[in-house]
Amino acid sequence: MVIRVTQTRSHIGARPKQRGTLRALGLRGIGQTNTLPDAPEIRGMIKKVAHLISWEETE
Repeated sequence: MVIRVTQTRSHIGARPKQRGTLRALGLRGIGQTNTLPDAPEIRGMIKKVAHLISWEETE
């Protein structure tokens, strides 16, 4: 299973750690999408920036 994450809000005004988490997820701007493996580490990163992204599970 994989997770598709899309950045929906700007990182401007977010804390530096949250900006780093977005970069680690492979997101650089609004509307960008990345497909990542379903792992506990990725889930934790998604939880930290859930207010800036949308995500869905795919197969």
